[in-house]
Amino acid sequence: MTGHGLVDVADAGAFLARLVRLDPAAVVRLRPGAAPARTALWARLPWGVLVVRTVAGDGPGDVTVAAGELLAELAAGGPALPARRDAQWRWPLPPGTSRRVENLPAVQLRRIAEAAAGALRDATAHGVAGRAVGQRAVRDALLDHVPVVVTPDDPSGAPVEVSQRLVQGVVRMGFLGPDGAGAPGGVGDVQVRAAGRWVGLVGPYGAAWSQKATDLVVRPVPTHTFG
Repeated sequence: MTGHGLVDVADAGAFLARLVRLDPAAVVRLRPGAAPARTALWARLPWGVLVVRTVAGDGPGDVTVAAGELLAELAAGGPALPARRDAQWRWPLPPGTSRRVENLPAVQLRRIAEAAAGALRDATAHGVAGRAVGQRAVRDALLDHVPVVVTPDDPSGAPVEVSQRLVQGVVRMGFLGPDGAGAPGGVGDVQVRAAGRWVGLVGPYGAAWSQKATDLVVRPVPTHTFG
């Protein structure tokens, strides 16, 4: 059996542990990183954003496995790659190249995430405008909210919307650092990046990406007579 090839087991394990806490049934896709001897770990969070963390190790190539099974293998110190689940990966990945739109302070994103969590607790406990509202309905509304809109320096560029889904992705996966203030040494900025219809937040310890839904137009189809 092919081994997983991951060298930085603690780094990969931290990513997988957070992922499995959010979704015990999650799968993780291992792909060769942009630099030699690096492997990109890709996963999809329950609220529909992709997250990626690059760790040391050559990896097994482009392979999808169960995140929980890989986490258990790493925790046991084993080298084996769990059973492949390539067919369970159904989502496109963002392009390999993107453009930086703006830098945001990591502490600002932490505050945005905490404000959303507080709003969810308050709405669940007290309702909205005096009316009881289900937790899931409130959660979905908060995730769809756009707390940050970035206007590019280029006048011809369209504004880039950073949804709460992306903010929650980098915060909940620990990509802002242990205290949410960024990486040691004052590297606390998070890049807002864009690539076509993709928008990403690239933090010191990982990135979250989401793709804008394509506008679809539904038109009636005339009845045809066959024969």
